[in-house]
Amino acid sequence: MDLEERVAALERRVAELEGAGPAAPAVGEGDFWALDALKARHPVTDEADGAVLFAGAVRTPPGHRYEWQYGLLTESVFEDDWSQAAESFAALGHPVRLRLLREVLGGRRTAAELAALDDVGTTGQIYHHLRQLTGAGWLHSAERGRYEVPAGRVVPLLVVLTAARPVG
Repeated sequence: MDLEERVAALERRVAELEGAGPAAPAVGEGDFWALDALKARHPVTDEADGAVLFAGAVRTPPGHRYEWQYGLLTESVFEDDWSQAAESFAALGHPVRLRLLREVLGGRRTAAELAALDDVGTTGQIYHHLRQLTGAGWLHSAERGRYEVPAGRVVPLLVVLTAARPVG
């Protein structure tokens, strides 16, 4: 480990100890700090298959903050029944539903506010989309007619959207 890497590691450790949380490098540095930590904890060898991890620390447009991470050993991912994810992906597979999720994260929480948006369909269509998103766990009805993305779904939603972006 060269001096620059050692200093960066020490700075991250000091930040963690002081309660500031992990210090992330600036985007674009090309530093695979998260991947390196994952491989150190779950190496890919002849005996071990490694792991997958996604995490995020985000602030939504209204100012709500979310920090979340989740990981699984690769072996368990390959052993899972992938068809169980179909309902969740299907709920996200419509442009209006993605728009509704964006608007809810942006602060529009009531069915009336969502129905007032342009190009989202009739009230009946909006309620159909809201039911699909709620049934798949992407939305929660906090109270009658008021919706929110559950805290444990904010980062996964942003991860899915990030993963779906064109590469290159």
